[in-house]
Amino acid sequence: MRTKTVRVSVAPEMLRWAQARSGLRASELQKAFPKLTAWEQGTLQPTLKQLEKFARKTKTPIGYFFLETPPEERLPIPDFRTMPGVVGRRPSPDLLEVIYLCQQRQEWYRDYIQGMRERPLDFVGSVELNDAVVQVAATIRTRVEFNIEQRRRMASWEEARRRFIESVEATGVLVMVSGVVGSNTHRKLDPEEFRGFALVDEWAPLIFINAADSKAAQMFTLAHELAHVWLGQSGVSDVQITKRPGEPQVERWCNQVAAEMLVPMSVLQNLHRRNRPLDEEMKRLAREFKVSTLVILRRLHDAGAIDGEVFRRTFASELERLKGFKKAAEPGGGDFYRTLKTRVGRPFAEAVIVSALEGRTLFRDAYQMLGIRNPKTFERLTHELGVF
Repeated sequence: MRTKTVRVSVAPEMLRWAQARSGLRASELQKAFPKLTAWEQGTLQPTLKQLEKFARKTKTPIGYFFLETPPEERLPIPDFRTMPGVVGRRPSPDLLEVIYLCQQRQEWYRDYIQGMRERPLDFVGSVELNDAVVQVAATIRTRVEFNIEQRRRMASWEEARRRFIESVEATGVLVMVSGVVGSNTHRKLDPEEFRGFALVDEWAPLIFINAADSKAAQMFTLAHELAHVWLGQSGVSDVQITKRPGEPQVERWCNQVAAEMLVPMSVLQNLHRRNRPLDEEMKRLAREFKVSTLVILRRLHDAGAIDGEVFRRTFASELERLKGFKKAAEPGGGDFYRTLKTRVGRPFAEAVIVSALEGRTLFRDAYQMLGIRNPKTFERLTHELGVF
């Protein structure tokens, strides 16, 4: 006896909304779902299996398709992005899911750490926008214990980034660095949409860095989001080094703090060799401070070492060069466990593992929070972290 095919009633408006939300071209969906036009016209309904496949393709929670009208999706934290093409555009499913995932992790970690720590972190929300940038930058640099001399001795930007993250984590701030949604390597994050965000909490502040950006750029983003934590202001950022019209005061201030923290003006003025060609000098200084040449250009302009015209021309040229270099140098593969530790952050991973092994967290929940699937991976991660 043949089983009757069960079809699901879906409002055509929801199908069109899902396509627009996903950013996929209509022709691409039409190729994957030949009967899509009929679904949208209401002359045919998809089967449950087809609807599930459509949901995965458009990165849409399947429950949404049972609504009559599309929900209004907004970022759950303030939006400080100012890049052209981003302002006013609906957030992508990838950005939304990464924020939701980090909020879930933060909520779990807050409950966990409150049982381990006597009091909240005193630096969260400890400064204001009218506080002096130089003083705030010095305070953060001292608390994080990541000084200029340490960076100058490091062999690479990768080492500097790793040490910077470790130093920030030592203060009690969670740092998660990933270029994909969760552990799904097929859902890559777009640095042109966002470069990072901060979820401020006095017990468990969390910083997320888009790893699709360059290593040097990630250094500046981490410093920028740290300023958000000290200010006590959550938000998603595109972290523009140059000043932009309509830039929120919060972003301008955090950029200034990040620049001063990584490249203190007093140190820059001592190290800068004015008689050298600008191209050579900005690359030398970038190696000294372990930041991008774009940050160095901005600081040289701030110092009055180059005028506005030279700054704009050189910045545009350098930006194009770095885009080409990044595209050619993007790595593939890598060590899974090292990548996983970076994606969720070592303190968070250790806390989840300890909690699961002590019986306070279900292993099923631990796997979900860590983005892994089985006991073997959990056991290997435990070994890699040196837990127990």
